[in-house]
Amino acid sequence: MNKLLTLLLALFLAYSCSISQKGKTSDPGAYRVAFYNVENLFDTDDDPNNAGDDEYLPNSKKNWTPVRYQMKLDHLAKVVDGMGYPAIVGLAEVENAKVLEDFCNNTSLKAHNYGYVHLESPDFRGIDVALLYKKKVFKVISSDTIRIRFPVGMIPEYPNYTTRDLLLVEGKFNGKENLHIIVAHLPSRSGGQKETEPRRRYVASKIGEEIAAIFNLDSSANIIVMGDMNDEPTDPSMTQDIGAQSFASNFLEISMYNCFSGLKENGQGSYRYKGDWNMLDQIILSTNLARGNKELKYTKSGIFQQEWMMYKDEKYGLSPSRTYGGDRYFGGYSDHLPVWVELK
Repeated sequence: MNKLLTLLLALFLAYSCSISQKGKTSDPGAYRVAFYNVENLFDTDDDPNNAGDDEYLPNSKKNWTPVRYQMKLDHLAKVVDGMGYPAIVGLAEVENAKVLEDFCNNTSLKAHNYGYVHLESPDFRGIDVALLYKKKVFKVISSDTIRIRFPVGMIPEYPNYTTRDLLLVEGKFNGKENLHIIVAHLPSRSGGQKETEPRRRYVASKIGEEIAAIFNLDSSANIIVMGDMNDEPTDPSMTQDIGAQSFASNFLEISMYNCFSGLKENGQGSYRYKGDWNMLDQIILSTNLARGNKELKYTKSGIFQQEWMMYKDEKYGLSPSRTYGGDRYFGGYSDHLPVWVELK
């Protein structure tokens, strides 16, 4: 019987996780929750307290002008539109509150009355994570961050290394269910996957600790973890430090389930590196959301990909159309594809 259940769960995962071509949900009773690494969304103003924005100025080598900035905002809005304007959208690589204000009010998002949550972090590149939400669907109760302070000696080659804070948001969804949302952008693999793994595992362990603290207060809590993990769903940072199970596993009373654990095996991903698709962007749900113990239930997930978001690299094939490659301007959308889940 256990083997049969495992097979059925695996088939469900293969059916419910896919690359989305239509984008918008066909179920009027479903709500989309998405995550999108928007690739260096900087404004064009020089922030003297943020050295990371120096390359994104009109007089820099990148020639980051107001025209290019607005085009970037409009491109990202087109992606959000393609996904059907999700109720909640986590973002990575945003500079500050100003770019979120511009995104919500100077693009097509304005008609959908989005609010945002953003708190500054000390990341050495000057980028943060944030959360967009439809005000009529989600009401923010509280927000906070977890500051990442690496142990002395963990990164000897960069003693002053800093990374993004974890963003914590609690709110009421549709006037009924409390949601705890954790938005993350773990340290990159730049410098080598194995060499940088301890950094990601350390940040992931902080996510795991926060999940445990929430469960300690409410064992039936609705928790959503979303982010650019810079690791695969099968890596220890996800399976051990966050404790994210595969949907092929039997449901435990208190646990987390990775909605994208099966996609890598199917050759899918949200980021392409030298011709290989990596499933770096993920959304992870607590047991109650995964199996629908309360009002909200996970129904399906996918990677949003449209032809207009892609370009064909001569060497590596179809890849996300990015804004820059080094200092070379391509005028694309992002080097990542967004991921989404539906809750009903």
